[in-house]
Amino acid sequence: MKCIKCGTDNNLKDRTANQGRCTKCNHPFAFEPTTMGTVKITDPMFAKVINDISANNTLFFTPKQLLYFLDSRLRKKSSQQLVFGCLYLFFNIWGTLFFGGMLSSTFGSNSFLIANAIYQISVVIYLFNNTNSAKLNSASRKASAKSLQRLGVLILVVGILISLFVFQSFILFVVVTSIGTSSLFLGTRQLGKVGKLTQEFLISQTQLQEWLNRWKQINNVPEKILPSPKEQIAPALINPDVTAYSFDRLVVCDSATIAQLLIANNFHFENNCAILSITGYPESIFNTTMEMLRRNPDLKVYAIHDCTPKGVSLVNHLRTSERWFLNSNVKIIDIGLLPRQIMATQRGMFIQSSPDLATAAKQLSREIRQNFTSEELAWLDAGNFVELESFTPQILIQVIRSGISGSSNLESDDSSMILMDNSGNDIYMVESFG
Repeated sequence: MKCIKCGTDNNLKDRTANQGRCTKCNHPFAFEPTTMGTVKITDPMFAKVINDISANNTLFFTPKQLLYFLDSRLRKKSSQQLVFGCLYLFFNIWGTLFFGGMLSSTFGSNSFLIANAIYQISVVIYLFNNTNSAKLNSASRKASAKSLQRLGVLILVVGILISLFVFQSFILFVVVTSIGTSSLFLGTRQLGKVGKLTQEFLISQTQLQEWLNRWKQINNVPEKILPSPKEQIAPALINPDVTAYSFDRLVVCDSATIAQLLIANNFHFENNCAILSITGYPESIFNTTMEMLRRNPDLKVYAIHDCTPKGVSLVNHLRTSERWFLNSNVKIIDIGLLPRQIMATQRGMFIQSSPDLATAAKQLSREIRQNFTSEELAWLDAGNFVELESFTPQILIQVIRSGISGSSNLESDDSSMILMDNSGNDIYMVESFG
């Protein structure tokens, strides 16, 4: 493992002999991968993860964003399929000869065919389980589904030729056809499902916090990691000259955490908009900001939220709450995240499931549920959800910017927005999340 201070490569013997320190500069290592169990990280890996999520230390990020980002780095990569292919060919020969030889006393010359058939079935089951695994990301599950398809074609082509022209056995023909067809069918079916399956974290927030504490002791706190949003109840003093103006745009988040993230990264300055959370963050300027916003008859409001029952209720709350825009003609654009955007995307998202959210989804008011298709409601009612913090700061900022720029002309035919409510209260939805 290389030292992040001087770049010296220290093997396990060096690290052990020097009490977990670099042999050249004596800088302590924060992690020892050989003692970490199944999930292993190194100092250079952790440093790179922090650098990458912060876009070379230019963007602030939340601890949970770091959890999602590190989790994605720890998962198996789809590039391992080449290794799988080599192992498959090796064990296809070795396993057939070894176990076939063991079974020869019982099944005679057919023992090798039986051993090979059992091996092929085992590989099909292994790959199929991978396509459903909550511990693999969408790319790896998709790669396993494609491997199922390729394996099915290989078994059908080779197996049929051998069964008909070498062994001339109808029973063997039926066996290989059944295995190959099953593999091809399962791979094709799973390929359309893998991006919509739920996932589980490989590490917990508590475990990550322990690693961060260790990193802090040795290498200081990551400069761009955000603390929890602080409540400031007392109104801030704002220059009257400033309050005389208004904003053309408002971004409303369903959590103070996302609002804090955008503000910390100067999204409001760079995009000339106000940023508030539905909870009233930042509390010290909330009332003043709302007074300024209500002066602008051409105000556009952009909602950004988790894909949860609470999140998909955000637009309805903005339209029906006296604290926000009840009896107002303001245009509201729902940037997402919405179930239809998740279903339409080609990029696998980190989908999770919760029984509590399944109950909450079924208790949504009829007014909210009528805005979703039966497929979307089924997705929500199953307890599925996706959090905004599963996306990096860079992607979130790009998505919101895209939503704002795409709403420049809502009434045009080429607009990327869909009118959701034409009953006098215009509510628009962005078709895709980024």
